[in-house]
Order: sequence, then C-alpha cells, then structure tokens
Amino acid sequence: MQNSQPPSKKYGMAIIANDKILNWLLPFLESYLATNTATPLYLIPYDENVTLTRRAAEVYGVHFVEPDSAELDALAKRLYPMFPGYRRRLRKFLCLALPLDEVIYLDVDIILFRDFRDMFGLLEAGRNDFIVAAPTKDYVYNKKRDQYDFLRDVMLFNDGFFVASKEILSLKDFQEVIDKDEAIFHAVRQRGMLFAQPVTNFVTHRMGLKVTPLRDCLPGASGESFYKAKGVTFDAGGPRDVFGDKIYFAHWAGAVSLPNHRVFDAAWRQFANQAAARMKA
Repeated sequence: MQNSQPPSKKYGMAIIANDKILNWLLPFLESYLATNTATPLYLIPYDENVTLTRRAAEVYGVHFVEPDSAELDALAKRLYPMFPGYRRRLRKFLCLALPLDEVIYLDVDIILFRDFRDMFGLLEAGRNDFIVAAPTKDYVYNKKRDQYDFLRDVMLFNDGFFVASKEILSLKDFQEVIDKDEAIFHAVRQRGMLFAQPVTNFVTHRMGLKVTPLRDCLPGASGESFYKAKGVTFDAGGPRDVFGDKIYFAHWAGAVSLPNHRVFDAAWRQFANQAAARMKA
C-alpha cells in the first residue's frame, strides 16, 4: 500500500478595497510586497468602483476575486437598510468563501512590518477559534449587553484584523445567528456608523467561540497595532512595543486624515511613495 499524506493546508490573506480608498490600498500593497509575498493575497471588491484597484492588483500580483456576495449583501441590507454605501463593509466576511483553510483578513488602512506566516496553524477548535489583534472596550455594544449572559463577560475586539477558518466560522453561521437573534443584535449593537464590527463580535460571541488575542498564541507578538501607540522603537526587524515585543502591523483605525507625524507615519509615507512610483512605471 502507498502511504497517503494528508493534503497541505491552504493559507492566504484577504482585503476588501475600491478606488475610493486607493490612497490607503497602495501603501498596504507595497508593505505586503516588502514582507509577505510568500503568502497569497486575495482582493475582494468593495463595490463596482474598481478600475484602478484592478490595475493595482495586477501590478502587485494580487488575486482579484469576486466571490458570490448575493446572500451576504441581502443580510447586510436587512441589518442596515438605510446605509447602502456602508453596509458593504460586511463584504469582508467573504474572506470565508475563499478556497483557503485559514485566512488572515486585514483592513487596508494598515501597513505590514513582518512576515505573517507564523500566524497560520494556530487556530484550534474550542481553544483558539478566532484570533484578533487585541481586546477593545469601544465600538461594539451598548450597555444593554449586560442583560444577556452570553455577552456579559466576553472580550470585545476590533475586526480590522483577524485569523479565521471557515471550518470553525462560516458565512452560513452569520446567516443562522442573525436569523435566530436579530432582535437581540439590534438591541445591543453600538450605534454611530458602525457596521461590520458589531456583527463580527456578536456572531462569534453568540456561537461561544474562543476569541484569542494574537499575543496569547504567538510567542513574542505584541498586542499593539494602533497608529497612536506610545513607546514604540524600531530595530532591523521592524517595530517593537514598549515591552520589546514584535509589532506586526500598524492600523490607522478611526483616522480622519492620511498619516502625517506619528510614530508609524514615516514608514507609511515611504510605502506610499514607493507605491506611487511603481504604479507609474
């Protein structure tokens, strides 16, 4: 008999983007080129405004993919009927429809500093179901969450970065949780132009998934990624936090203008300049 080896797992990274956020997309892609080309990157269109986005994907060797979004778009419309332009943010969940065993999703107002391959293989059902950057206290639920046992003591997180597997969390799970508990979701979700993040938190919490910060499952990794971080230092390998742990990426979550003078901004501007030159070549 021949020895049969289990097939190797397929890993990848995913983003959503369109031409409106090209000024963020290009530095992200340049940082990806500098640090993570060993891992395939999939770009999911935010909407149909993607002429320049398609060209950028070609220039950087990124997979431009268009998974079937009909059911997810219908769910987003159901949850946010008055916000057609913003509810497409839920299309980030289409990363769970990609032909991957594990996927790292990232918002594009991010730049990458280190190789992310060490983040794969850390997911484990019942132990590390869903990996995030770090806990947060804001922009998820309102005070009514305390009325529900399954929400009372859970860890809240920013969903601009996560590591997931469709074997643990699938698009079908989002549909089923909302079908069952849509009224609770609307009762507890934080308002204020928040769309995907309350959904991501609610579905993982309602399913009882073990949400794990990256620093708890990857030795030496920092929980820091915020663009306003303090005490950051740089060495030949990239930035480190105030404790000396490795910062893998910087995220301009909530920024209202392009990077200018904070600790990660010089690196962002360098990637932006390199990207502009590459796109002109």
